[in-house]
Amino acid sequence: MSLGLPFLLALLFLLGPAAGDLGNLEPPISGASPGSFSDDDFSSSLTPGPGPSTGPTTVSQLFSNFTGSKDDRGTCQCSITLPDTTFPADRVERLENTAYSLSRRFKIELSKVKEYIRLISVYEKKLVNLTVRVEIMESDIISYTKLEFELIKIEVKEMQKLIILLKKSFVGSSEIVDQLELEIRNLTLVVEKLETLDKNNVLIIRRDIVALKKRLKECEASKDEKVPLPPPAPGSCSHSGVLNISSPAVVQLNWRGFSYKYGAWGRDYSPEDPGKGLYWVAPLETDRRTFQYYRLYNTLDDLLLYTNARQYEIKYGQGSGTVVYKNNMYVNWYDTRNIAKVNLTTNTVAVTRTLPDAAYNNRFSYANVDWQDIDLAVDENGLWVIYSTEASTGNMVISKLSDTSLVVLNTWHTKQYKPSVSNAFMVCGVLYATRTLSTRTEEIFYYYDTNTGKEGKLDIIMHKMQEKVQSINYHPFDQKLFVYNDGYLLNYDVIFKRNPSKQYSFDI
Repeated sequence: MSLGLPFLLALLFLLGPAAGDLGNLEPPISGASPGSFSDDDFSSSLTPGPGPSTGPTTVSQLFSNFTGSKDDRGTCQCSITLPDTTFPADRVERLENTAYSLSRRFKIELSKVKEYIRLISVYEKKLVNLTVRVEIMESDIISYTKLEFELIKIEVKEMQKLIILLKKSFVGSSEIVDQLELEIRNLTLVVEKLETLDKNNVLIIRRDIVALKKRLKECEASKDEKVPLPPPAPGSCSHSGVLNISSPAVVQLNWRGFSYKYGAWGRDYSPEDPGKGLYWVAPLETDRRTFQYYRLYNTLDDLLLYTNARQYEIKYGQGSGTVVYKNNMYVNWYDTRNIAKVNLTTNTVAVTRTLPDAAYNNRFSYANVDWQDIDLAVDENGLWVIYSTEASTGNMVISKLSDTSLVVLNTWHTKQYKPSVSNAFMVCGVLYATRTLSTRTEEIFYYYDTNTGKEGKLDIIMHKMQEKVQSINYHPFDQKLFVYNDGYLLNYDVIFKRNPSKQYSFDI
């Protein structure tokens, strides 16, 4: 910046204590205008006074570093650059923070080093102890045991873990750590070699003795246990009835969706080829009465993946009492007491026959399930129908049907009121009826045995996924129940009571 000479002199006067003694500075000559001096005045004002100088330098020396010039009017002009006197407080603060952080990290690392030194000292002592023990074992191979081997292995593993930790965190020369690692590795090899060089088979014999003792103990514990009976052969009746039902396995939602809550599903059963039946799903329309469409699947995987399905239409079935037997579907025909036999290969009605005296059109349907007055069933003995008549006053009637002509072969009358039953199925000529206990529980509470004419009470619990059970179909070969539960397809394993008189013999 350009400054007049009077201002420059005043500034130097104020900075005098910081710059040293400026000598005797004369004030400007009176009468001269600020910022302008004549050549003589300028020269005289820069000349030292008569008295001795007390400062370390003279005014001319102080100003020797400044350069100036005169303009056309003889005015002297000088340029001066003032130093930056701002104190760098932010730099000092950063420096203090860095120093504090370094100090704290140093303390942490120092504590780690002290701990590692302590651990190295401890494990050096352990290493000496292990070396002595291994030397003893080398000198007398019969004196060691498997327990001693295991204890030594555990201690060696602990030292190996410490060495790995030290190597990761050790800074600087790691010669000591490397030496320790080598010694531990050598010790591990010696222990493993000693264990394999069991010349007198001490360990092998001891292991055999332990195994024999265990087998003797198991034999002693099981000597009074009864040998469990094997499950009955698929499709056979070599049992004493249903003992229990497994938890449900949810297969999937029916192919038409959640709105189609009523229907039936299962697997075709044929005694001539029991293991190759196709799967079928038959949801009713949303009116909960009309049966019009069904699908067939060759395998369970096809059903699960909704693939390779064959869809058909019939006009019309009624209710959820449908079954499939020997590649034929048996249906209660719409608005009648007739039963229709539909050939699944051609999707044509092969036979239609009236069920004598059967109540129909929701007269005696199951509890909470409409339009199932006539419920068809299949078991090991063939085709059945469960229904009621006016003469039976709503009690359940069981009839055995011819699967070819649908003629009634035999009939049994029960004392169980059908509208109080939630659903039913047949197994080996025995009717099993269910009732609702809660929104998630059914109970098989009643049975009627057509083989003996006996009936009675049961208390077998069936868990379910939804509130209402629309149909239950039994498959003799799979020994499963196929349940349609508010649109969901479930299946259950059936567990049978075994008849002791029909036990199989086994060589123990």
